[in-house]
Amino acid sequence: MPRAGLSPEAVVDAAVAVVDAGGPGALTLAAVAGRAGVATPSLYKHVRNLAELRHLVTARVMDELTDRLREAALGRSGDDALRALMRAYRSYVVEHPGRYGAMEQTAAPEGHAAAERLLGVLFGALRGYALEGPALVHAARCLRSAVHGFAVLEAAGGFGLPEDLEASYELLITMMTGGLRDARHVA
Repeated sequence: MPRAGLSPEAVVDAAVAVVDAGGPGALTLAAVAGRAGVATPSLYKHVRNLAELRHLVTARVMDELTDRLREAALGRSGDDALRALMRAYRSYVVEHPGRYGAMEQTAAPEGHAAAERLLGVLFGALRGYALEGPALVHAARCLRSAVHGFAVLEAAGGFGLPEDLEASYELLITMMTGGLRDARHVA
């Protein structure tokens, strides 16, 4: 019989707390069990193994990120939507570097729906640039790469030069919005 109060969601909550505190490398079944106050075998009533737990953490992080981006871009379009989305993405990564770092970059079946929702928000913001088909996919890849790279480097303390990070990020946003005006010509 599963322990009262322990559910797959509670196990994921504990896993997210573990990666928030210790980074992605800290995610073990023993650490999650300790956080949840149960013996490790008790987790198997809720998740098959560590791989499945990683997939569930990925889905949770994608859902949180999607909610943050959707809220930021809601009611906006074009450059305004993209600016808000890029700022929200960066702030999520900087605020939650452990959980973002634990997010698998290729969603397993448990995360396909979450990945589709995240991609839908990115596509929605990019449609303000009249992008369709391959141009939309290329633009989404570039946007994700740019924001992911900057935010991960920032969260890891990878920018050591004294110039203002806000100014650097504003330049990145300007480069993205300006470049997207020409992106529809990419096949």
